[in-house]
Amino acid sequence: MKKWVILPLALILVFTLAACGNKNNNTASESSASSSDSASTSGPASESASSSPEAPVKAKKIIVGTSSLFPQVCFLDENGKLTGYDIELVREIDKRLPEYEFEFQLLDSMPSLLLSLETKKVDFVAHEIEKNPERTEKYLFNKVPYAHWKNKIVVSVNNNDPIETLADLKGKKVITHPSSAADQILKNYDKDHPGTYKIVYQSGAANDTVEQIESGRVTATVAADFALSLIDPEKKLKTVGKALSTADILFLFRKNDPDEQALADAIDKAITEIKADGTLSALSKQWLGQDFTTAE
Repeated sequence: MKKWVILPLALILVFTLAACGNKNNNTASESSASSSDSASTSGPASESASSSPEAPVKAKKIIVGTSSLFPQVCFLDENGKLTGYDIELVREIDKRLPEYEFEFQLLDSMPSLLLSLETKKVDFVAHEIEKNPERTEKYLFNKVPYAHWKNKIVVSVNNNDPIETLADLKGKKVITHPSSAADQILKNYDKDHPGTYKIVYQSGAANDTVEQIESGRVTATVAADFALSLIDPEKKLKTVGKALSTADILFLFRKNDPDEQALADAIDKAITEIKADGTLSALSKQWLGQDFTTAE
């Protein structure tokens, strides 16, 4: 078995949003390890302990960037265990890739995750990353999605204004998270329609968005369809209008790096297996409430 270690950097998430065998799980502030076995097969990125074909293979350590306050996706439960959809999926992938050993590193925001990836402090990012043209220009995505999003406008349930499109938010304040997919959607629209609305950036945890909208300090946000129930369990918000965009959710890697490409390819193979045997669908239903693993 591989050793799980979580490397703490921060415990605050700026929001937008199958346990692994006998591997022990860890909190963000401490690490624990299970007894470890030697992996029996090696891949292109493996590091051999010996040139002998009978010698055990030392798994290559991979640092996975994520955060800890994204409800049901990557968060600390009541016992301080890091868990959620993305976390348990990564653990399942790790179990199926003996040539690698994954460790989590917690960061406090999307900009921090991206910077850590660029500076090689983490090897890939697991944080419900939506694929879009802007990110594709700068980063490498794996090819097999593990979830799909539909982004919509979100307002208070008490808001009866006729809001169906971003144009209907003229003169309003819209809250989002820096470097998020929603932020990019709002910025793209603003390029073609400057001054329609004012973008306000959130500085707290996910529930701050709910409070800001419910109080009337801002009018709306843009969020993925699955995420609304996770950040708003009391149903104080609602979606309006048609989907602004749809997108695949994948892991994020450094571009133009052969080792990163090999890792992404290996992860794609594992995700394909996890989809085929029903594990991915089960994880989505367990953590997200329904199956968000197909585009339909």
